Amino acid sequence: MTRINVDYYMPALQGQTDLRLHFFGMEECLPSHSWGPGLRDAYILHYVHSGTGTFTTGGTTYRLGAGQGFLIVPDMLVQYTADESDPWTYTWIGFQGVLAKTILQRAHLNASHPVYEAGLDGGFPRFYGQLRTAMEGPGGDVLSQGILYGLLGELIRDCRSSGETPRPTTSKEAYVRKAVGYIESSYSQRISIQDIARSVGLDRTYLSGLFKDQFGVSLQAFLLEYRMKRAAVLLHNLELSVSDVSRSVGYTDPFLFSKMFKKTIGSSPRAYREQQISSAN
Repeated sequence: MTRINVDYYMPALQGQTDLRLHFFGMEECLPSHSWGPGLRDAYILHYVHSGTGTFTTGGTTYRLGAGQGFLIVPDMLVQYTADESDPWTYTWIGFQGVLAKTILQRAHLNASHPVYEAGLDGGFPRFYGQLRTAMEGPGGDVLSQGILYGLLGELIRDCRSSGETPRPTTSKEAYVRKAVGYIESSYSQRISIQDIARSVGLDRTYLSGLFKDQFGVSLQAFLLEYRMKRAAVLLHNLELSVSDVSRSVGYTDPFLFSKMFKKTIGSSPRAYREQQISSAN
């Protein structure tokens, strides 16, 4: 049983796939209070305000105190435990989205490097307070999104992985970020893999390999998934026909679009739309 345990769960904003705040909260733990071993389905940043505890993942255990934090990656087996004599108090922010992994990597945080130091005067406590305030008034769901971006932006600027100097962004990462930016701005057009590679000045095969290294999928698969996720959002708009949605994500052939949508999402565009309407009623 904990002394303080505050949870906020956020309603999903329609059309939100790039980055979405899912939940946040605070916990003042009792001695030896523990969670796990287990898996989470979102990215979760924890920040320790006081006390100490341990975070274990990938066979490594980190001992953390005030001003430090840790990242939980989706489907990563983790366990975290409050100290027996000096239990920690921490806040957490959970989020999802197609840009989450890329943004966190810019802060040098990933499954291999999940621990960071923000300092006692870091922005995490301030942003957490802003989130709580935002949720008390109208438009809190929208305001909270801006606060999340602000927190992650400050994390990129200030955060350093525990025990190491932040490594500079490599040219490979820069190429991938530039390619992702091109996809985000041009996915609605009839762009090809060659067009994306040309936009960053790399061979298409080499660039696809960089995407495979960073995201676990090829450049072609990344583009397809991005387009289909955007299409899924557009299908919520009942004023748009399937053909309209198809054109809006770069497909001139609605039959090919429907085939790729079903392959990626698991149901046809019409069936997906009907499912969303049914679940909303």
